[in-house]
Amino acid sequence: MHLDEVLAQLQSMASPENVAGMAKFAISSQNTLGISIYDLRRIAKANGVDHELAQQLWKTGIHEARILGSYIADPAQATEALLESWVMDFDSWDVVDQVVEYIGKTAFACDKVFEWARRPEEFVKRAAFALIAELSAHDKKAPDEKLAAFFPVIVAASDDDRNFVKKAVNWALRNLGKRSPALNAQAIAAAHEIQALGTRPARWIAADALRELTSEKVQNRLKVAG
Repeated sequence: MHLDEVLAQLQSMASPENVAGMAKFAISSQNTLGISIYDLRRIAKANGVDHELAQQLWKTGIHEARILGSYIADPAQATEALLESWVMDFDSWDVVDQVVEYIGKTAFACDKVFEWARRPEEFVKRAAFALIAELSAHDKKAPDEKLAAFFPVIVAASDDDRNFVKKAVNWALRNLGKRSPALNAQAIAAAHEIQALGTRPARWIAADALRELTSEKVQNRLKVAG
C-alpha cells in the first residue's frame, strides 16, 4: 500500500472517544487518532515488511502511524541514524514500548541500552529500560551472561523519580529476574542493592520487584524451567 492509502485507512478508524480514554492512562493526545494496538497489528500483518513505507509513516508525526511504522520496518535495514532519529521523536510511553519491539530485533539493541540509559531525556531513558525488558522476554538466544551486564545499568538508574523512567527500570529488573534461575538470583541481589540506596524511587522499584521475583509463582516456574 502507498502512504496515502494507509493514512486514509487510519483516518477512517479515528476515534476521539478513544483518544480521551487513552489520555487517562497518560498516553499523549497530540496527533493521536485513538486506534487500538490490536487494529494496528492487523494492518501491519496485511501490509507485511515495508521499510520505506515505515519511514514515511514515521515522518507524518501521527501517533498510530509511528507505531504502525515500527511494526513493518525491517530490522535488517535499521541504521544507527534511524534509531537515533526515532528515539528523539518519542513523546509518549506507549510509543516507546511498542517501538522497542523493533529496536530489540536490530543489531544495535544492546549498545543502545547502555547509551540511552545515560541520556537525560525521559522517553529516551525509558527506551533503554523498556529495551532491557524486551530483550529479556523475547531474545531467546541471548545467554544469561550477556543479559546480566544490564544489572549495573538498572542499579545506576534506580534513583530517577520520573514516573516513566522509574516504571521502566522496575519492568527491566522484573523481566531479567524471570528469565532464568541464575538471573533471578542476580535480580534479587540487585533489588536489595537498590533498596539499600534509601531513596523514594529506589525503595519503590526494589519492593515491587522483590514482591514478584520472590513469589511462589515465579519461583515454581523457574524451577520447572531450570
